[in-house]
Amino acid sequence: MLQYLRFKDVGPAPQMEITFKKRMNFLVGDNGLGKTFLLDAAWWALTRTWARNQLMPKRQAIRIRNGKRIMQPAPNPEIVYRYTKKSGGGTHQHTSKFDRESQYWPLPQGRPPMPGLVLYAQVDGGFSCWDPARNYWKGDNPDREAAYRFKPDEVWDGLPRDAPDKLCNGLITDWGYWQLENAEPFQQLKKVLKALSPSEDEPLAPGGLISKVSMEDSRKHPSIKTPYGQTVALIHASAGIRRVVALAYLLVWAWQEHLDACELQAKEPAREIIFLIDEIEAHLHPQWQRRIVPALLDVMAALTGEHTIPVQLITATHSPLVLASSEPRFDDSKDAIWELDLTHNEVQLRAFPWSRRGDANAWLTSSAFDLKEPRSLEAERAITQALALLRQESPPLAEIDQVDAALRGVLSDIDRFWVRWSHYRESQQGRDS
Repeated sequence: MLQYLRFKDVGPAPQMEITFKKRMNFLVGDNGLGKTFLLDAAWWALTRTWARNQLMPKRQAIRIRNGKRIMQPAPNPEIVYRYTKKSGGGTHQHTSKFDRESQYWPLPQGRPPMPGLVLYAQVDGGFSCWDPARNYWKGDNPDREAAYRFKPDEVWDGLPRDAPDKLCNGLITDWGYWQLENAEPFQQLKKVLKALSPSEDEPLAPGGLISKVSMEDSRKHPSIKTPYGQTVALIHASAGIRRVVALAYLLVWAWQEHLDACELQAKEPAREIIFLIDEIEAHLHPQWQRRIVPALLDVMAALTGEHTIPVQLITATHSPLVLASSEPRFDDSKDAIWELDLTHNEVQLRAFPWSRRGDANAWLTSSAFDLKEPRSLEAERAITQALALLRQESPPLAEIDQVDAALRGVLSDIDRFWVRWSHYRESQQGRDS
């Protein structure tokens, strides 16, 4: 499992470090403060590859004096990472110092000693997968892929998409073969889909194969059963369903390919998996947002039938429901929330002090999301004005009436603030009686 990352002169802050917990790690904070940066760096540390573009350090500062360019002393960017090599087998740590001449982060040669599967789901629909049995394997094939990186359309059409020889057939073709053969991968896929379903009343279940979805496509297309009794081709399903189905497919594909590779190499399969997920709630209905984290923690049991394979989840989220859903399982010895915040124009990364909030509104008004009120901006302004009056001893009645009218224009009839406000307004109206 990934244990530690430290950055110097690279990323949104001059210095930044994070010590991950071994199970759930949530990254919260405003847009642009570094959540995706941390996920990209985590993938690189675990796999020695870049899922997208290489992280670049800050450039050397230049000053103009008397019309001449003067180079300032260059910073010395570095990234330090540490992870467990295998269950009970110690740790691997490395410090990479950026080579400005080659524009490269040097790394040790050879296959990373990371023993588990690593799956990175990007918010744009792309995925990356790393397998300790298949990637960086040197044997008789020195050109073995360093990792499997899928663009959004390659998840569905194969990797690489337009090549006759594919590293991966893609969801449409593989699912079709699995379903026609009713083989073990298809049984596993059904179990994983059920585990990742939005609710027990709306399970994700495969429908029959569809012979044609267009005149130009001769493939048999997989489908999904809908709760309203219809069967829909997966390529026509909602964005939320497609993202979860793609995650389920890639997990089954990666696990099956991993088992086959381990059998060929006469080695034991991986005993852990790391999920890196950017905006885990993307495209998901609130009902689904409440279930996705517990489902991912249990998905390896659904896939393998075992409850002993540890899962580490590192995910960025903007969803208070995702955090609320973690409360029943949250154990601060295994889990953590990491908060990125802007303080005095500098990004700060710190552990969020854990306590149960109880509901999504309480999470919205915590420092994890920094909202003053879990309401509209207009309602927030009206309540702020009302609270200012509550602190005054005898404000003019006209002001009270004005704020009362503003509140009535933005709050529902059952809003909890009415109890406090109504008592105050009545007490003020009767002060001259």
